[in-house]
Amino acid sequence: MNSLGIYEKALPKTDSWLTRLQLVRDLGFNFLELSIDESDERLARLDWTKDERAAVRDACWQTGVRIHTLMLSGHRRYPLGSSDPAVQQKSCDMLGKAIDLASDLGIRNVQLAGYDVYYEPKTIMSRECFIENLQRGVAYAATREVTLAIETMDDPFLNSLTKIRALKEQIHSPWLQAYPDVGNLSAWPENDVGRELELGIANIASVHLKDTQAVTANHPGQFRDVPFGDGVVDFAGCLHTLKRLHYGGAFTIEMWTEKAADPIKEVKQAKAFFDKLFNQVGLTQEPVSEANVRS
Repeated sequence: MNSLGIYEKALPKTDSWLTRLQLVRDLGFNFLELSIDESDERLARLDWTKDERAAVRDACWQTGVRIHTLMLSGHRRYPLGSSDPAVQQKSCDMLGKAIDLASDLGIRNVQLAGYDVYYEPKTIMSRECFIENLQRGVAYAATREVTLAIETMDDPFLNSLTKIRALKEQIHSPWLQAYPDVGNLSAWPENDVGRELELGIANIASVHLKDTQAVTANHPGQFRDVPFGDGVVDFAGCLHTLKRLHYGGAFTIEMWTEKAADPIKEVKQAKAFFDKLFNQVGLTQEPVSEANVRS
């Protein structure tokens, strides 16, 4: 039985966590994936007060909706491999705060974007700094029993489970795992997606469901906002492979529709798309939780 969740940035914005999580449940999902992106607004969540954290925990309890993953895409702005020591320190501080926030909220995974750097040139030193700072982050995550899960990316630095497995050979810890995005995996022509899932199955903490357009000699690929079914991802094949490999973890539908004219309609269409695929492949979704009522 697998749980199915939705990325926070697929939903219309609201200041109320209770309203947000009620919507997640009403749309038929088991959990939400929390966004800590590059914006000042969402980066500020890393400094939530005890009362603000308690409000989120309380909303989870009242609705029965979990938050499985904290998605720390803010590392694009402040990367672990930056050539600027001040940016590196900021990046490490962010990672530590994200681990603490996850621990406080009962979140299982902090999902890391697999970039050494994003807005500056890649070098051997950027790779070295990334690995050294990640190693420190993994050591701290272990003390909080929070998993750091590296996403396969839209960037050649870590765009396969094979590369993440090689990284794990240098950082030996059960608290460092992989978060494959089947869209990103499928967009890179060098990846044999089925074989990648087979090779990485022992390290998969969660899976992103997203469609993409392929990278070619004449096209950089398209890694977001590709309608489901219009891209190159063989969703039925990926899901069937994961079922055969006895993957029992979570799937998250990744969308960026919070500013769409009707985000709820688009999320419902995506949910129906994957409900059909789950039934076709024989994957059973965890029942949606009923709200908890305090006595």
